[in-house]
Amino acid sequence: MSESKSQPVTLADTAPTDSVFVWERRVEFSETDAAGICHFSAFFIFMEQAEHAMFRSLGWSIFPSKFHGVVDPQPPSANSAADESATLSWPRVHCSCDFLSPARFEDVLSIDIAIDRLGTKSIAYQHTIRCGDRILARGKVITVCSRIDPNSGQLIGWPIPPTIRAGLEQMRSNLKPASES
Repeated sequence: MSESKSQPVTLADTAPTDSVFVWERRVEFSETDAAGICHFSAFFIFMEQAEHAMFRSLGWSIFPSKFHGVVDPQPPSANSAADESATLSWPRVHCSCDFLSPARFEDVLSIDIAIDRLGTKSIAYQHTIRCGDRILARGKVITVCSRIDPNSGQLIGWPIPPTIRAGLEQMRSNLKPASES
């Protein structure tokens, strides 16, 4: 009985990604097992780190608060229930990852982020994790814009602030061919 081995998936084998942001990092020893293979759980951390790097590249923080500056320089409208000192947060409501090929100690990885959907309060990201042209994993993360109520400490779903929405929409529009703009 012969055993079939699948070939690694490469970028040439797949449709082009609509990445709005690409972040690179090296696999650290602490992220591997005794054979030097990256542990699967690290891929979720890589996706989150890439999202944080994308926010920083646009001049924002993933967790701004009254101590770290404001997310949206415009104060809440008169009929808004928001407390200006409330903290914005982005809890994950879905995370998944399909593993296609291993990452190894000291591999330089590129984590591509595409915005699959930009809702009123949520963002769905598609991630492609690769080492050169070899695709290691594809992931999906859905995050919800939320405010932390300063009185109760509870998370409350919140519309994505206009400055963040505009920045993300601008990133997406930079991908469209001139004929579609």
